[in-house]
Parts: sequence; structure tokens; C-alpha cells
Amino acid sequence: MTIASKINSIMIKSSWIRKMFEEGARLKAEYGAENVFDFSLGNPNLPPPEKFNQALRQTVEQEGPQAHGYMPQAGFPQVRQAVADYLSREQQVEVSGSDIIMTCGAAGALNVIFKAILDPQDEVIVPTPCFVEYSFYVDNHGGKLKMVPTAADFTLDLKAIAEAVGPRTKAVLINSPNNPSGQIYSAQSLADLGGLLEDAGRRLGRTIYLVSDEPYRKIIYDGAEVPSIFKAYKESIIATSYSKDLSIPGERIGFAAICPEATYKQDVIGAMTLTNRILGFVNAPALMQRVVASLQGASVDISIYKRKRDLLCQGLAEAGYEFVTPPGAFYLFPRSPIADDVKFVKALQEERILVVPGSGFAGPGYFRIAFCVDDQTIVNSMEGFKKVLARFK
Repeated sequence: MTIASKINSIMIKSSWIRKMFEEGARLKAEYGAENVFDFSLGNPNLPPPEKFNQALRQTVEQEGPQAHGYMPQAGFPQVRQAVADYLSREQQVEVSGSDIIMTCGAAGALNVIFKAILDPQDEVIVPTPCFVEYSFYVDNHGGKLKMVPTAADFTLDLKAIAEAVGPRTKAVLINSPNNPSGQIYSAQSLADLGGLLEDAGRRLGRTIYLVSDEPYRKIIYDGAEVPSIFKAYKESIIATSYSKDLSIPGERIGFAAICPEATYKQDVIGAMTLTNRILGFVNAPALMQRVVASLQGASVDISIYKRKRDLLCQGLAEAGYEFVTPPGAFYLFPRSPIADDVKFVKALQEERILVVPGSGFAGPGYFRIAFCVDDQTIVNSMEGFKKVLARFK
């Protein structure tokens, strides 16, 4: 075999999201893009806000010497401070620029974090359903992902997490608002989780980190709030990006931030600064760092995503689908009318509707709809959704 057996195995299993994306390309070529209803990929369909375009132009026009050269591995000091100033307000805890590492998106941030904190065979607990790539990120650095269920409405099951904690537990990884469910974890549940991890760490004689993946933090609806993870637990680390709220996923810009009260903060920051380099990122993109420095708190018009969510939820509810209305993100995670979610997704595919089976997110019996699409895709897909559901009822 010419490639690593481990990678070959991953390629065979492949990501369901990418499989459906590729199937979508085939169907669009055969039937025309307007006749295929592709809800498979969480690729923002809104343009970046005009403030982004203005900041981009201004940044390019004001370039000085070494504008595209290397900088400190953690990022430009002035950018880290701009992020820290905003994060201090968001997290309601005083954060300094030295608590920030600029990264190649949230995925880069998570890999930097896990490379910094995991020893071989260390365990990372994650509530399910969860983003499929998490298992790869943890495995990249010798760790093991340990999945635990959530409650029926996808909120945290603290008892399940407590039972999963063991002598090799190094971190709990959460994602709120969640991909694929859109659920937001409450301030009380996070405080209780923090207390649980503090007690467990004391009992086991090791620090257990709470890693919060937050790229959908600003995409929230109906007055919902995403609580401060730093106030919930001092041994916490944030990984996030500007991909979703600014609609710039291809620019690969994000950051990691450690709670300023973390016991071994300097050790972790030093380790993440090193791992940012030795993983091959070296540093986050120089141009994008300077652009986002002036865009803290900015986002696309979230009311547009809310309209799409409501349009989709109304149509599917009238058709007879069961689901929890998501308070955040741009995903809906309905229950499959049959236990075999893969079979149901394939039936939808016959109507040229592309969604992802919940099994791909460790959530069998459900399927994910990414509603970051144009309104007509939602409207025109409804007859197909109704037709397929009727076949299985």
C-alpha cells in the first residue's frame, strides 16, 4: 500500500458531509443546480458584511514594510489585544492580549490546543451529537475521543459526563451553539459542569480542561444568549473562528484563548505558541489578522438566517417532521421517521434533497439540514420532504 493504512481506513469511511457534497455536484451536473436542494454543507451563503470589505481594502492600502512577513507565532500583538478587549466584554472576565493565540481557524485552534495538552491515550469527552472532525483532531495528537449522550433536547447530560470521567480524562470538549443540533448550553449547566470537573480534577490529582468550540457564538435567535465559559470554569480554553459570523470560512482565521485565571496559564500559552509553529501553521494569516482586528463583534445580518430557520421549521412541522427548534447556528437536526437514518437520507436523495445522516455526527436516528442556503432552495424542497416522509409513515 502506498499510503498509511490509518489514512486509508479514514478515506474508506470518509466524512458523510463530503460524500453528500460530492453527490450534490453530480446531481447538479445532471439535473441543473436549481433542481437540486443541497443542505449538506455548512458553507455560509451570505456575503461578508460591508465592514469587512472596507477593512480589507483599507488594510491593503495601508500596508507597510514586512506587511506579509513572519510575526510572533502567537500573532500580531496589536491584534491579540484587540481580540482580548472584545473577549473581555463577551466573557465578562478581564482578558489580556497575552491570553490569545491567533490561529488558522477554529480547526487550527483545536489542533493547537490538543497538541499542547494531550499525552498518548489521554481522553477527551464530548457530548453527542457532535462535529465529525473532532475524532480526527483528538486522534492527531494521540488522544482518544470518548462520546457521551445528551438529553432528548440535546442539552448537557451531566450524569453521563460524570460517569465518563476517569483517570485518563484530560478535557471535555463542548460546542455551543452546537453543530449539528443548534442547541445552546445554559449558564447553569456550564456552571454545574465546571463544578463537576473541578471536583473530578481534585479527586484524580490532575487538571481537566474544558475546551469550548464557539464558531457559531454570534449566530443566535429569539433573544438567546451564549453564556461565558470563562465565568463557568477557570480551567477553560476557547477555540473559535470568524468563518461563520463574517462568512469568510476560506480565509482560515480564528483564535484560541485561555481563561486568565487558569492555574497553569503560562505553561499552556507557551505550549500553544509552540504547537502553532510545529504543526506547520507557523502563524495565522497576516493579512486576515490585521483585517479582523477592526471587526471585533461584527457579523453578517443574523436576521436573514433566522428567516431561513423559521421558513424551514414551519414547512417541516406542517409536513409532520419532529425536531427541536434550534436557538443557534444554521442547522436543523430532525428525527428520522425510521431508525435507519442512512436509508431515510438516501430516500430524500431520490428527490434530489441532500442532507447528512445523523450517524455522521454520532447521532443515529436523526439527520442534519444546513439551512445556510437561498430561500428558494428551502421553499422548493418542501414537496420532496413531504413525499418522502409519507412513504415511511
